[in-house]
Amino acid sequence: MLRTIRSVVRLRRPERDRTTRRLRTAANVGDLRRLAKKRLPGGVFDYIDGGAEDEVTLGRNVEAFRRCEFRPRVLRGVAGVDPSTTLLGRQATFPYITAPVGFTRIADPDGELAVVRAAGRAGVPFTLSTMGTRSIEECAAVAGDGARLWFQVYVWHDRDHIRSLVERAAASGYEAIVLTVDLAVLGRRERDIRRGFILPPEIGPGTFLDAMRHPGWTLRLLRSEPIRFSSATGGDGTDAVSLAEHSAALFDPDLAWRDLEWLQSIWDGPIVLKGIQTVADARLAADAGVAAIAVSNHGGRQLDTAPVPLELLPDVVEAVGHRIEVICDGGVRRGSDIVKACALGATAVMAGRPHMYALGAAGERGVDHMLGLMRSGTESTMALVGATTVAELDPSLVRLPVG
Repeated sequence: MLRTIRSVVRLRRPERDRTTRRLRTAANVGDLRRLAKKRLPGGVFDYIDGGAEDEVTLGRNVEAFRRCEFRPRVLRGVAGVDPSTTLLGRQATFPYITAPVGFTRIADPDGELAVVRAAGRAGVPFTLSTMGTRSIEECAAVAGDGARLWFQVYVWHDRDHIRSLVERAAASGYEAIVLTVDLAVLGRRERDIRRGFILPPEIGPGTFLDAMRHPGWTLRLLRSEPIRFSSATGGDGTDAVSLAEHSAALFDPDLAWRDLEWLQSIWDGPIVLKGIQTVADARLAADAGVAAIAVSNHGGRQLDTAPVPLELLPDVVEAVGHRIEVICDGGVRRGSDIVKACALGATAVMAGRPHMYALGAAGERGVDHMLGLMRSGTESTMALVGATTVAELDPSLVRLPVG
């Protein structure tokens, strides 16, 4: 028995060492993206990395943060920077939320479990997607004391099933529901179309060579339990499907404001409306009594050339920021991006690709590393612009060029 344990340790130690070396070279999310691209099959990486159609919005989301300039103040006494904030009435160590991402286990076998554990250690909310590959209960079971769990909902044709998911989230201690409203139909994701990408991914004649080029990912996939759509209706959620077919079968394109009223009738906690892209809809959301909105274009994965969240943020905050919390979702890659969004009035930012890149690059340790980079980047940027608390971040500290 002891010999067996020692042999397992010998097998695992080289992998830990390789992970440590990889993370030492990862100074930012861009580095994690490059590592993930090397480690993941092309179709898997493109699913994580890609956007809709020409990916104009995907690029503009990121570019908006690069174009936004700081106007730092000096001689402000910034020896004690505190990036903590309040989200939905509870403390977060810094203004960051892990966005809901479907099919997370394609990047790493632990999938959402790795992310929820890392988010709990980092002191930020974790959001589980309805299209997740770990269940509501599995995520709750691994969440540590004080971890914050949010559950994201799409409105499907089967309202009884959605009701059941919401009830399970309540029973498992989830604090908020995030209703995504920008996916009545699936955006045209042309990278996936070119690849013929299906979920869960299969190793077959069309993908064999790509799988052999990435033996680590392939072995992890083959050795782990089957990937399931844990909230799927019908069957056990293991059948491979095209994302377009799966979405058309489940999602209700007749989604309307009345569905928000229905959700409010079955959920007794805060609701975050994700996918707001105009000031007019932000006002309607505030009138409807939601706790928060996420200004979001689905990371550029739905409607190409949609409004860019950072550029829209000041107008939305001016219109409804005194009534509800406003989250900025899309294009966040650095702690300095978090500071820019908060200076423009966001309560916090939400991001999904960073933790998917991190998972693909180094598993759970990668997510820990990414969240550490985000927090340290937030703290150092706050000091450099002359703010010791998130409350001191205001529009005077940034300039967002027009056009």
